Amino acid sequence: MLIGLQIRDVVLIEALDLSIGPGLTALTGETGAGKSIILDALGLATGMRADSGLVRRGASQAVATAVFAPSPQHAVWDLLEEKGLSYARDEDLVLRRSLSADGRSRAFVNDQATGVGVLKEIGELLLEVHGQHETVGLLDARTHRPMLDAFGGLEPLAAEVAARHRDWRAARERVEALREDVARAAAETEELTFRLSELDRLDPKPGEETALAEERALLGSAEKALADIAAAREVFDGLSTKVASAVRALERARERAVAAGAGADSAAVACVSQASEALDRVLIEAGEAEAAIDAAAAAFDFEPDRLEKAEERLFDLRGLARKLNVAVEELPVLRVRFAERLRAVESSEETLKAAEAELAAARTRYLEAAARLTDGRQTAGERLALSVMSELAPLKLDKARFRVAVEPLAEDRAGPAGLDRVAFEIATNPGAPFGDLGAIASGGELARFALALKASLAGRAAGPQPLMIFDEVDQGVGGAVADAVGLRLKKLAGNAQVLVVTHSPQVAARAEAHWRISKAGDAERIRTAVEVLPPADREEEIARMLAGAQITDAARAAARALIGA
Repeated sequence: MLIGLQIRDVVLIEALDLSIGPGLTALTGETGAGKSIILDALGLATGMRADSGLVRRGASQAVATAVFAPSPQHAVWDLLEEKGLSYARDEDLVLRRSLSADGRSRAFVNDQATGVGVLKEIGELLLEVHGQHETVGLLDARTHRPMLDAFGGLEPLAAEVAARHRDWRAARERVEALREDVARAAAETEELTFRLSELDRLDPKPGEETALAEERALLGSAEKALADIAAAREVFDGLSTKVASAVRALERARERAVAAGAGADSAAVACVSQASEALDRVLIEAGEAEAAIDAAAAAFDFEPDRLEKAEERLFDLRGLARKLNVAVEELPVLRVRFAERLRAVESSEETLKAAEAELAAARTRYLEAAARLTDGRQTAGERLALSVMSELAPLKLDKARFRVAVEPLAEDRAGPAGLDRVAFEIATNPGAPFGDLGAIASGGELARFALALKASLAGRAAGPQPLMIFDEVDQGVGGAVADAVGLRLKKLAGNAQVLVVTHSPQVAARAEAHWRISKAGDAERIRTAVEVLPPADREEEIARMLAGAQITDAARAAARALIGA
């Protein structure tokens, strides 16, 4: 609901602050007083097209601010979320736009700068304009389908169709992804098989590279150690024989000394004996040393080609890792992955077939729900057409014919809203073909037709209704027709906020609130003013509308009768 409108320097309005209530508000005044300026200012604030002609002469810019109080469930909050604008659902929504004298404009939502296009999107959710110069909402065929669904109580079925369409689309996307996977897998199967055979042949083990590197380092050191041990072993070649020969020589020397008469306890014999004993010990120690060296050599013993095999294995692992562009330690993981991928290729055909079956089922569920929705829309369209037709004659549109066209769409154009194009169409004269609503020649006729349609839809639409503005909907009519217009506006305002610019006393008399627009000033300065009329002044204004410049008692009595009707 619109609760406030602030206008600064718009055409003839210098400064104006308006508070707006629910129900029907009538704007009246002499022709040229500036009634449409109020609507122009509201259009400026809600993103409608505007030019520099709206800027009051002598002012640098025009500014219009509209304050709305949407319900917490209103769709406008979701739009603000989508546009990245901050808001609070329990607070007012403030739309503001400035227009400079050079034609440049700036738009704000809750004091946040935004584009005029965003302001227009927000405005389209908050108000509808039906009038002489512009009709917003009704001419947009995109609004016809939700209006028909609301009239026919088809929103739950429409929601089911949207859900079925989401399921169908998800199933289709899954099948497309699986088909791409199968195609890719088929192309890489040969490569996968070859790579896996290489990995199977090599049979890499976790941590094998580290173990082989350590073994290679150890084996390389062992070869050098064995060479050193062999050099040490060479020292003992013939040593035992030489020492044994020396021992025998010393034994002969001792025997000769004794034979020559030296006593067994002589110094010479004793020295020879000591030398012989020492050599005996050398022979024993040499044997032990030789055995220790042999034991050391045995400790370093390995297969002759063991180092070569370790180096070849390490080379093979690193070569395959380079070929596959991975680290050696990743080869066992890659082997498992390749095997899983090949198994997936083998089972992908079955997975694809199952997904295709689900896709067919999802399509069938969608088409069945969409067909039920089409039937519902056709039935609702017939009822809506009859209802609108019953409203046209009292509004002096008895020559016009109305229908709701529910046309099937090809399956490739299926969407969340179903398989129908819904359009409200009218034929303005007998025998004339049906066409879109823009075929209505006059803005007043279009506004009255919008009123007939809205009256038929009144109370059927779910959720909050937008502010509806009717600009001179009563143009060219009077008497009973004007009274019919007033009655329908009153009915429409029962669950919506309605503003009507009118010259008809029958219409103005039906309003809950009445604003009188007047123009005053001199040749130098002319201004438009807005008065919110209390009951007594309202009676006088309606009497003026009835009688003209000279208000009579009869006109006042007629005005009281209209207000009390």
